[in-house]
Amino acid sequence: MRIFWLRFSVFCFLWVFMIVQYSENATVSLLFFTSALGLYFFLSIRKASFLLYICLTVIIVIHDLLIMYNTIYTFLLLLFVTIVSAFQLKEKGFMIYLISNLVSSLLLSILDKSRMIETLVISVFFYFIVWTLNRMATARNEQKAIYDELLGEYRRLKRMNLVAENNARLEERTKIARDIHDSVGHRLTALIMKLEMLTIQNTDTKYDELKQLAKDSLEETRHAVKALQTEENEGIATVVHLIRKLEAESHILVQFTMKQGILSIALSNEKSVVLYRVIQEALTNAMRHAGSREVHITLGKSAIGAVSFEIVNPIFTVKSIEFGFGLTNMMQRVEEIGGDLEVFQTDNQFVVSGTIPSD
Repeated sequence: MRIFWLRFSVFCFLWVFMIVQYSENATVSLLFFTSALGLYFFLSIRKASFLLYICLTVIIVIHDLLIMYNTIYTFLLLLFVTIVSAFQLKEKGFMIYLISNLVSSLLLSILDKSRMIETLVISVFFYFIVWTLNRMATARNEQKAIYDELLGEYRRLKRMNLVAENNARLEERTKIARDIHDSVGHRLTALIMKLEMLTIQNTDTKYDELKQLAKDSLEETRHAVKALQTEENEGIATVVHLIRKLEAESHILVQFTMKQGILSIALSNEKSVVLYRVIQEALTNAMRHAGSREVHITLGKSAIGAVSFEIVNPIFTVKSIEFGFGLTNMMQRVEEIGGDLEVFQTDNQFVVSGTIPSD
């Protein structure tokens, strides 16, 4: 934003100084200046940049032909807007625009009938420098795109590896639980049955104590098996942990607000995964569509004991909400577990909110 205002200040200075020094009709020049100013404000719209730059050149050239009696500041204006375009236009569009501005400068110097050779040499030299700047900017953007693609692939593989490790650990825990149940559990059950028979045949209280000890051991074994068959980290704490990892990987500033009672809500693995996926999709949308690097996440406990969530990110351009695959899939996931999801936007914020029932 600072760069934009710096460029805008230079653009205004060149126009104002040109009007004050060399304009034959200041009123008409101000009309041209106002038109050029309006176009310059819209140069951040990339899809229409090339057309806007062409229109800007036409205004500058017509203004020079009709009103100006010295073309030096017109040359500077054309060179300046060409420099700005070097960082916005793609290579092919920029080459067309550069050539059009170079030809315009040469034609104006011919019509002005002064310093044609000097103008030709200087124009070619400076426009060559601008062309070099465009090549450097294009190469830098390509490198950034490749880096972002590789970084995204690395994160995807890292998450896949984490999931694979979790699955392998769960499979091993399930196998251990099954072995304990099949071996130790069955043997303890058989021992209890034998002690029961001995208790019937004998009145010694020691058999009752042994039987109770065996029952306690069997109950502890069952608890151990159940614990092994349950994933280690469940509920909101796991979701918070995963979101913090996603924040570190994506370089997003996530402002977390956890209201009172949220950590005490029991949430199954399935519902925890849905909550995490909803927040992950909301963060992805914030980066991809809003260009935002700051997101506010609020987790709370609703009046009926459900998990309430709200993800808010600032937006700079208000557009109609399009329910693509990501948002549609997100709503379906929440509805499948009995929750609800709402997506809306205000003048400067995009909001995803909803609730997920507790267990």
